[in-house]
Amino acid sequence: MSTTWLLVLDLVGIAVFASTGALVAVRKELDVFGALVLGMITGLGGGVLRDLLIGAVPPAALVDSRYLVVPAVTAAVVFWFHPTVGRMEKQIEVLDAVGLGIFCVAGAVKAHEAGLDVFAAAVLGLLTAIGGGMMRDVLAARVPVIFREELYATPAFAGALLAAIVHDQGWPVGWYAAAVGVAVVWRLLALTRGWVAPLPPGTDRG
Repeated sequence: MSTTWLLVLDLVGIAVFASTGALVAVRKELDVFGALVLGMITGLGGGVLRDLLIGAVPPAALVDSRYLVVPAVTAAVVFWFHPTVGRMEKQIEVLDAVGLGIFCVAGAVKAHEAGLDVFAAAVLGLLTAIGGGMMRDVLAARVPVIFREELYATPAFAGALLAAIVHDQGWPVGWYAAAVGVAVVWRLLALTRGWVAPLPPGTDRG
């Protein structure tokens, strides 16, 4: 995958995740600074963790100003127009799923290009997809989404694993879209059909 495509995927995913972070801030009744912080952390957190782990320092988010401008602008737009954005709950869930798919693929490809094997690259792709959301939820005093019953990390890992295999084998670029699709479709099906992760035997889901 070309550097240009990776940049585009990164920025789109950052914008999508930043919007979810800012929306959480609004619902927690934080001020504009809080919205900017949560938006930027959600959009950039996973990618920064990935870059630090693969030795890509300083992280891309601190080298290319677009990585800072995109989530900041997105968070500000969500903050000021939150009544409209807040009514788009279903659309936000779809966008979050798309962001998940984009980030897990872009993260896995970048990790594999850094020399990691397929499985390790898939794990880094997963971290890229869920890292920012985990930081957002911790700062917002919420149980991170990956620790709830609904399937979130599993679709991301599946997409990341497929992307790492595609990159390793040198398959056509269309397969990267398929990897994004796997994560997005699986996540959306989990939401619409109520698919959840197993709980310990004898546990009541309530």
